[in-house]
Amino acid sequence: MPKPTILLLGANGQVGHVLQRALAPLGDVIASTRADLDLSDLALQPELVSQLVQKIRPAVIVNATAYTAVDRAESEPELARTLNAIVPGLLAQAANDVGACIVHYSTDYVFDGTKKGGYREQDQTNPVSVYGETKLQGEQAVAKACARHLIVRTCWVVGAHGGNFLKTMLRVGQERDSLRVVADQIGAPTSAKLIAQTTQVMLETMLRQPATDPRWGTYHLAASGQTSWFYYAQYILSQARELGWPIKVTPEAIEAIATSDYPVAAKRPQNSKLDTSKIRQTFGVELPDWTEGVDEVLAALSLEKFPNKPSSELRP
Repeated sequence: MPKPTILLLGANGQVGHVLQRALAPLGDVIASTRADLDLSDLALQPELVSQLVQKIRPAVIVNATAYTAVDRAESEPELARTLNAIVPGLLAQAANDVGACIVHYSTDYVFDGTKKGGYREQDQTNPVSVYGETKLQGEQAVAKACARHLIVRTCWVVGAHGGNFLKTMLRVGQERDSLRVVADQIGAPTSAKLIAQTTQVMLETMLRQPATDPRWGTYHLAASGQTSWFYYAQYILSQARELGWPIKVTPEAIEAIATSDYPVAAKRPQNSKLDTSKIRQTFGVELPDWTEGVDEVLAALSLEKFPNKPSSELRP
């Protein structure tokens, strides 16, 4: 049996970068970046997606593209909607047309963050930002257009590639003597590698399953445990200091503040905790504590920064 073709969009993003390697054992991965296909122009040429999929005729489409500038989305709602809602729907329709399945990534921002405890897949959505609203619209478009879909909601993504909170903390921790970090929003930092590896496991099971299989659908994927942005920042900087980074700010100089003390354009959910029971039970995956993924990212970044250090010294 020939190896299936996997079309990966967003290959240069945090998750897409790691997916290229994670998906390779499953088939021939064709990785598409923004340089190959600028989806922000899709309103002018909506047929581009269909043409690409018809040409490649993949068995799987993995959509790791998104508009992720949460605050800027408030002033660029149409661009956010194009990339987060229209594009996923077109990809799902194209997948359905060629008999492919689709994996699409979404976010905890589809919820308002007022629930006590972890959000389950069937909980009522109620996005409080343009970003969250457009991501929810993307989920709905994918589910409507292609029955063979896996929608993966995750939160607080962290990786060695691309921009994220961890990298921001490493930068400002070397520049400043003090920091103010929000302490009343909770979630679980989830590594891009964990997301990619779990996607591989899911596709190994589902790749050849029919549309009638009840396991198609929406899943929550996050690392175990929880923390706040404040404690997350403390953890990052203390571990980085042990690894030899020239961190100026001390743990005591990081001030815990309320969300209301740090005004931004887009409202954030205060509770980003996702209940992962469904994905663990359905696919038998183990989801380690969030600190494990963060430690691995820090070790990788330290290896880049200190290439001559023994690897034994690059793990906190």
